[in-house]
Order: sequence, then structure tokens, then C-alpha cells
Amino acid sequence: MKKTKSSRPMKTVTLADVARECNVSVSSVSLVLNEKPLARLLSEKTRSAIRVAAHKLGYTPNRNAQALRSQRSNTIGVVVFDIADPFCTLILKGIQAALEPVGMLPIIMDATNQGKQFEQYIALMLERRVEGLIVVANWLLSDKDITSNLEAFGVPVVIVGREVESATVSSVLVDNEAGGYLALQHLHQMGHQKIAVICGPKGLQDSYRRLRGIERYARSIRFTLDRSLIVEIPDAADPLAGFDGGYEATIELLSSKKKFSAVLAFDDLTALGVIRALHEIGLRVPDEVSVIGFDDIPAASLTTPSLSTIRQDMSGMGVTAAQHIIELIQPNGSANSSASIRLTKPVVVARESTSAITRDSRRLSKS
Repeated sequence: MKKTKSSRPMKTVTLADVARECNVSVSSVSLVLNEKPLARLLSEKTRSAIRVAAHKLGYTPNRNAQALRSQRSNTIGVVVFDIADPFCTLILKGIQAALEPVGMLPIIMDATNQGKQFEQYIALMLERRVEGLIVVANWLLSDKDITSNLEAFGVPVVIVGREVESATVSSVLVDNEAGGYLALQHLHQMGHQKIAVICGPKGLQDSYRRLRGIERYARSIRFTLDRSLIVEIPDAADPLAGFDGGYEATIELLSSKKKFSAVLAFDDLTALGVIRALHEIGLRVPDEVSVIGFDDIPAASLTTPSLSTIRQDMSGMGVTAAQHIIELIQPNGSANSSASIRLTKPVVVARESTSAITRDSRRLSKS
């Protein structure tokens, strides 16, 4: 018997069908039709078009799929602001090392320093039902709207490398104030009195806390910091711009005829820029100028001279972040879901770029 048109089984309308109709992503459709908090990131025009298309096509939610979504996915989302940043590599290794033994799979996405890309990846993570989210931050993660998006994510969130003002988002980072304290102590105990300080971009929390630690050590020994030797590198869209910032800040200090025998740099990339500028001007490190950085990125031990620095345990920070996420997603509900700040201890790593003040460096710092 010939089948009539009405006897054919009706095709199930999917999220992908609605997405094609509206020319938007499947994740955008899911956010709107499932009334997720992150749907507010989409324009009202897009949200309206999605609802109209869903009604037109006869879309109905797949209850079986929704039931599956209530089950555990055993995945943790990891969004890195810039995977090329040497700060991130060891953190990622630590995250993976902590997740693997408990059978959790990290899904890693690189936002390439783009806020919009970051938001899209957050939506994708939500679509894939990750049980928690770890954000490996750099100094570009400062937008309060981004923080509010993380609070609306609906699963535990931990940010590595930045402290955020949030009641639900936790942070894992080095004790920056203690690190600044140790850096000045290292140079001062080598006899340096004229010490230039190159801070990070204005308003950057890490830079502020490191400077506060520097000032705390100075007060503790009644040491007067020369304010004319404290400069800051400009803000930039690229976190790797610290090298150029350190280079240009050093040229500026030298051009002003200010005298110093040591430079305390915001981070290792800034310190490497300082060393490049000193080399080009004909000043020897550490014979004439000592230089100390902060972070202990892999390149710090490979340069000539090797870089003295304040080490933050980046692998340990990754482990701590992953372990905290695991605690928060335990089904027994014993974990505290409120935000916490976990500080790791910095240590001095003395290498070739710093040395006790010599006759040459004493002559250079003489005012």
C-alpha cells in the first residue's frame, strides 16, 4: 500500500535546526531556550529571533536529553586567557596532574586575550555540562562583567592567578605582598641602596600588592625608597608586552640620569626587558646593575645571565585549584560552596643576575 504524506514520521526538530534558521550557534539557542543566566550576553534581538524560530519550527525540548544532562559528565572546563603566556604552562600541568587520578577530564580552551571569546567559551562549557570551571588568568582579566558572568555559571569556579571580588568565585594565587617583601630584602641584604622599582600597569592588583610588600620591608628596616626611581609599565592588550615595558622603563630611567645599582622588576618578562636595555647601553648585569624578576617562568633559568627571581609555585597553584574544584563538586555536599582565597608561598631563587654591590655598582649608584 502506498504511504500517504501524513503517514510519514515527523522529523524531530533539534537545537541545531533552530540555530540554522537563525544563523546563530547551537550554544546560543540552548542558552535562550533553556533560560540560562548567560543568555543575557546575547542581544534582545537575537533572543527574540531564537524564540520565534523555535515556535515556527515546532521545537520541543528533548526530555531524555535533559535527563542525561542531570548526570555527571566527569569533565572540568579550563579556560586560559593566553596559552602562549609562559605563566600558564606549568599551571595547566598541575591542573591535569590533580584531575587525572580522580578520573576527571579537563576541557581546555584558549581565549587568546579576547573578552568576547572568553564569554563564548563560557557558554560552550555550559553546553557541554562541565562540573566545574578553572580560569587561568592574566592581567587582562579585570572586567567586572566577566566576573558576574562567572558567578552566573551555576557550577564551582576557581580563578588561578587573580583575586576577584565575589561571594562565589574562589581564587588561587601567590602571596604577592610577601613576594615583594622578599625581593627588596634580597637586594638590600646584598648592600644595594639605590634600587629602581618597575611596577606593573596602574590598577593591577598584583602590582599593587607587590609594591605594598616592598614598602613594608622598607619600613621594617627604616629604609627610604627613592620615589623618583619607582616607575610603572603601561597597560597593554598583550600580557607579553611586559618585556617591552621593562625595556622602555629602563631606557627612561637611564635617560633621566637617575642613578641606581639594582632593578626590582614587576615580573620575569619585565626583568628580561630591563636586562636587554642595560646590555644595549653597555652596562653589565650583575657587575654594574643587579636585576630581580618575579614568577620564575621557564626562560628565567635559561637566559644569560640567568635571572634571579621570586618563584611562585605555578604547578602547585594548578594542583590546588583542581583539588578545590574536586572538593566543591563532591556529591556528599560537605564542601563549602562559598568563595575562598588560597595563597601560595613565594621563595627567592638567587641566580646570576643579582650580586652583592661591587665597586662598579657603587660608583654607578653614587648620586
